[in-house]
Amino acid sequence: MNKIGAVSRKENTELKSSGNYVPNKEILIFGIAGLGQGMIYTAMSSYVSDFYLNVMQLSPLFVMLLMLLAKIWDAINDPIMGIIVEKNDSKFGKYKPYVIYTVLPIAVLTFFMFYAPDFTKQSSANYNELGTYFYVALIYVFWGMTYTVSDVPFWSLPNTMTPNHKERGKIISLARTLNGVGSVVPMALVMFLGYTEMNYETRYLIMALTSAICGGALFIASYFTTKERVKIPKIVKSDTQNRNSIKLIFSCKPLVLVLIMGVLAFGRYMYGASAIHVSRYTFFIEGMSVSASQSTVQLIFSLCTAVGMFGTMLLTPLLIKKFDYKKLVITTCVIGGCAGILGFIVGLFTQYSIWALIPFLIISSIPTGMLNVISHALVCDCLDYMELKMGRRENALGAACQSFINKFDNAIATTLIIAMYMIIGLNVSDMASVGMGEMVDPTTLPSDVRLGMYSLVTIIPAISMFICIIPMLFYKISGKNKEKMMQELSLARKERGIE
Repeated sequence: MNKIGAVSRKENTELKSSGNYVPNKEILIFGIAGLGQGMIYTAMSSYVSDFYLNVMQLSPLFVMLLMLLAKIWDAINDPIMGIIVEKNDSKFGKYKPYVIYTVLPIAVLTFFMFYAPDFTKQSSANYNELGTYFYVALIYVFWGMTYTVSDVPFWSLPNTMTPNHKERGKIISLARTLNGVGSVVPMALVMFLGYTEMNYETRYLIMALTSAICGGALFIASYFTTKERVKIPKIVKSDTQNRNSIKLIFSCKPLVLVLIMGVLAFGRYMYGASAIHVSRYTFFIEGMSVSASQSTVQLIFSLCTAVGMFGTMLLTPLLIKKFDYKKLVITTCVIGGCAGILGFIVGLFTQYSIWALIPFLIISSIPTGMLNVISHALVCDCLDYMELKMGRRENALGAACQSFINKFDNAIATTLIIAMYMIIGLNVSDMASVGMGEMVDPTTLPSDVRLGMYSLVTIIPAISMFICIIPMLFYKISGKNKEKMMQELSLARKERGIE
């Protein structure tokens, strides 16, 4: 049985002679699928908190508890999904079928996440507070569960597309970069709609529908082109025979360190999640209407973070040829953290000038781009270590861990935003209805309100970048240690006849 076959024999021979296994077309389409997924995820992660707080005007305490409890459930749900995926297989593939199964449910749930029925509107005679909370919680929790069923298998695929760790890094790098490109689409749509007279409820509904349809169509392309070439059996050594999959994670020290680093790096999500809130309650550009100012500030935020993030992601394939993952993570996080602190200070001296913040926003986004790529590659290296040292490889469980980190970090970012509303006493219901398109001039707000919101995109992400470095100081799969590990793993796989 040909374990790595799945392309034509001639093509397979040519690719293997160069040390590669995956055609460029397949790598590109997998990356495009990542772009589609990025559109859908960003529609939720960047705007759901603003939709709940400022459009539906839900209680901040309810929104915060909902997101925290949903992530506690994810802490259970994600690893369970990894175990389920790892234990099952089909003639269509181990991971690919989940792409087909989940694309439509995710698209539908994404739309309903930003759809407010009449009974959820406080201005309606049919308003039902209990029904509103139940509706919001149901959609939010089921969206997260369905996304997990899709996300875990999808990001497990690079492990089976090729046994070459360098080629795998190339696949992940491109897919994560295009995933980031996809995240810009819903942001750009909301911003440009901001220059119209359209209210926020309609803007978000259009954004959700566009992201769901276009993102889903791109995501599903991976099912028809991706090949699962590497089928690694579960070789269980005597000393690991009785360990279940969850315990195996905590037995793998490098993986535990990477997971801790990922959780502490929640600051990378603060820029996207906070942009709409900060532009609404901190910045104001003189000479513009409040609505135009808000949309322009969001545009500046998006352009700056895109330059920093995508510039880094595009450079990452070149950087990893000269520097190992550990050095890149530590260096970029230090740079980003320093930029965040300086940006906070400059903002205070310039009375929150968005123009003065531009260079600091760009530099602060550098670790976001690096971590978006490197975190997945680090998990894959840890799975290699697990396979070599423990005789088992849990691809789906590794992807589940990464999926949980991404969602948990986003939840931390969103929770901090909501907590800031409560700390500074910002009660949306006391203001004009944002959902009806009416805006609040930030310059009329108390200084502590503007300062609190401003800290969400400066000092808080900076602290996150500094503390996430700590676990990486103890990470050993780098440099010569990694090269030695990969040589030993390649030899072990050849002895088992799977490479």
